[in-house]
Formats: sequence, structure tokens, C-alpha cells
Amino acid sequence: MSNDRENPSTRLGEKPTIHPTADRRGSTLGAWTELGRDVSFIESSLDDYSYVMNRSNIMWSEIGKFVSIASDVRLNPGNHPYWRASQHHFTYRAAAYDLGEDDVEFFAWRKTNTVRVGHDVWIGHGATILPGVSIGSGAIIGAGAVVSKTVEPYAIVGGVPATLIRRRFSEELAQDLLDLCWWDWPHETLAARLEDMRTLPPEEFVSRYRG
Repeated sequence: MSNDRENPSTRLGEKPTIHPTADRRGSTLGAWTELGRDVSFIESSLDDYSYVMNRSNIMWSEIGKFVSIASDVRLNPGNHPYWRASQHHFTYRAAAYDLGEDDVEFFAWRKTNTVRVGHDVWIGHGATILPGVSIGSGAIIGAGAVVSKTVEPYAIVGGVPATLIRRRFSEELAQDLLDLCWWDWPHETLAARLEDMRTLPPEEFVSRYRG
């Protein structure tokens, strides 16, 4: 679950930082976001302060704030129609094979299976999140995991298929952090409270800033 930014000292800004080799189409990026080398980011959204590292492939996904996505991650990889007589993509990409028109309804179905990632999520190197899966805020996805089911907030999962390893915090503390919604604080507030976030135990941090 390494953080493998090419240059960790790179200064980001309110305008998204996009590597020249990244392929971004039909997507929205928030402030302080970053797409790394050879990233494919298609018809998806990346909210403020989140980043996607090298060679990751993301389609039809909604990603929250402060999400850390390592290299070689796949979100919402393509499904094949295994229920048909043939599952090959000539059945829905027919035009490429001069066999007729593409299957518009099949692509519409794939787009309805959006992957949703909450806030402050860490997705480790080489993980795969299958279509339609939701990842709760504060969760950690282990390197190489294949996630086929919903992941609860502040859960740590890993393996193939991914299963619960443990929870980061107690249920009560996790709920307090969700209620605090620190990820929605203005940039200036984050800067002012950064030292407390670094040094205070989570329980004290929540207690200090709870409304």
C-alpha cells in the first residue's frame, strides 16, 4: 500500500495537476488533485485533494475528497456479457469488426454500475474495485485486493476476494469522524488545524473540533 508519487515535493494547486501522458476524458477534477503518469481517467469525478498514481485505470467512478490511489489500480474494469452465447466484445463492439452497429444498451448498462469511493480512502497498489462497489470513507484497500462487495467506513480489507482484516477505529469513533466531516473544511481551516491532526489522538481531535 505504498505511496509512490514520482516527486512528493511537487507543489499542487487549485488547478488540477495532470501528467502529460494521462488520458482524461469526460471527467471532472477538483482543486489540489493530481493524475499521474499513464493514468486513464474516463467519465469519472475526482474531488478536492485526491490523487491517482501511475498507470491506474478508472472508469465510471465517483471519488471523494482526500482519496489516495496508488499505481496500477483499476476502478470499474469492463464487464463481459457472460450470459450470452459468446462473451467476446465483438457482440457489443460490433462496428470494429464490420459486423453491424455497437450495442448501445450494453454500454448504458455498464455505466449504471458506478463505483463510489468516499472521503479519506487509501487504495493500495494494484487493487481492483469491481463495478457497482461502494467504498466507505476512511477505508483502506490492501495492495492487490479484488473488492467485489461494499466496504464499510474505516474498515481495512485485503485479499482475493477482499475480506475484512480489521477496523481502524471503534464504531463510535468512526461515526464521530464521519459526523465531523473534516474533509469539508475550507483550505485555511485545514492549514490552521494541521498540527492537531498530526499530533492529537483521533479521539482528542474529534473532541476538540466537534460542533
